[in-house]
Amino acid sequence: MKTFQNPILPGFYPDPSICRVGDDYYIVTSTFAYFPGIPIFHSKDLVNWKQIGYVLDRASQLNLDGLGHSEGIFAPVIRYYKGIFYVITTNVSGNGNFIVTATDPAGEWSEPYWLEDANGVDPSLFFDDDGHVYYTGTRPVPEGEKYLGNNEIWLQELDLHEMKLIGEKHSLWRGAMKDVIWPEAPHLYKINNIYYLMIAEGGTDYYHAVTIARSNFILGPYEGNPGNPILTHRHLGRAYPIVNTGHADLVETKKGEWWMIALASRPYGGYFRNLGRETFLVPVIFEDGWPIVSPGTGHIDFTYKCPDLPSYPKPTEVTRDDFEVNKLNDAWNCIRTPREKFWNLDVKPGYLRLKLRAETINEEVNPSFIGRRQQHKNFEACTSMSFSPASENESAGIVLIQSNKFNFQFEYTMNGEQHVIRLKRCFQGKNELLAEKSFFLECIYLKVTAKGQDYNFYYGTDINNFNTLIEKVDGRILSTDIAGGFVGTYIGMYASSNGKCSKNVADFDWFDYVGHED
Repeated sequence: MKTFQNPILPGFYPDPSICRVGDDYYIVTSTFAYFPGIPIFHSKDLVNWKQIGYVLDRASQLNLDGLGHSEGIFAPVIRYYKGIFYVITTNVSGNGNFIVTATDPAGEWSEPYWLEDANGVDPSLFFDDDGHVYYTGTRPVPEGEKYLGNNEIWLQELDLHEMKLIGEKHSLWRGAMKDVIWPEAPHLYKINNIYYLMIAEGGTDYYHAVTIARSNFILGPYEGNPGNPILTHRHLGRAYPIVNTGHADLVETKKGEWWMIALASRPYGGYFRNLGRETFLVPVIFEDGWPIVSPGTGHIDFTYKCPDLPSYPKPTEVTRDDFEVNKLNDAWNCIRTPREKFWNLDVKPGYLRLKLRAETINEEVNPSFIGRRQQHKNFEACTSMSFSPASENESAGIVLIQSNKFNFQFEYTMNGEQHVIRLKRCFQGKNELLAEKSFFLECIYLKVTAKGQDYNFYYGTDINNFNTLIEKVDGRILSTDIAGGFVGTYIGMYASSNGKCSKNVADFDWFDYVGHED
């Protein structure tokens, strides 16, 4: 029996949405304040996924100026209808809810169609078989919130030609539990002529859950499943290896198999979730007209039998980037919208060049940072950097970041007349020096390793000769459980002149990331 391992998208890939077009499957996930926004993945077997691009890859589509790490793009949904792909999402700190379209999911995608009078978040689209199109979303209850998270799911028809909401707004459901908080992430499906409304509720932390209701009519009334919630891990305890399951989407294969993708986290070192919310795949069957998630266990497992689909080659995992092409690999992101191109792959072929700019990693700005997700509990990240700081304000190196207020800065800089390697920890927005050693070399090797919550920092003259700067630094500040917010840890290359003007640059020859779970 061929099996697969969860998560199918490890690391910070939350709020997943899926659609099938023929034999092809596509997933999108949230990106919050990272740019480009909304990665899109392709698969033919639901297990092995290859990123084919981003939905929001232009500044004109995605304004993230001045936003916090956990603001920006929430909960995208991907759907396909009559030759066109649709992604609908929210820029929570921008103009609200919008739709972009494409005929090729690899792009490019259109400019946003902003939806007027579309209150709330977590929008979704449903294309009925009679030609009508509907918008569903989450909003505060119209009579006024009695408590934080006192929301409801609502629906309105969408005019696809004008990209405008039309007609009356309708309240559909307020969740399965009495006085539930945050009913959200609505998706409508029509299965055997019955409308199913699947949502998340309980908040996206420990009490997260998936619930479902059904009706013979699109406008309801909707009857809740007597077996709700159909998926949750809140009864399994914080020590369970998979937690905060929820925010799900369903897909049916050509052979009639049903599968669910959902977010969940893998805590380690206690209830700490440095990796963020990840994407998991779970089998579903229907009994008595209701879905049964993960039949026989009722919770997400790490291992399942593979879907009954033709095998699809697992994409080659790129652990090392030698920067030999003039375009950044899709694994890389920057923070917030870049209003100038602070990186360059052409001036010094085979190197990623970062400009030292005044912006710092501790501000809500667009710093000179190019990073990728931490995707494993245990990993090794290494780079070779050519950099000669000219003053104390100039620094470059590796950053591990949860937010501008919670991060580690592993940098080469100056202390007076002396060149130094140092590690700073930013906790609640304040920098603290953890270690510093004198070192002078224009080409320097930097390495970060992690064994669970112990993060270790090394520097050296070549790949085979490393010195210890500091070991067993507690990495729990890189968890949302300390830092707050909704994102996962990033690790990457960084350069700054720390508030001063500079023409200096840092050149990175390569960046290597290798992860393992043992």
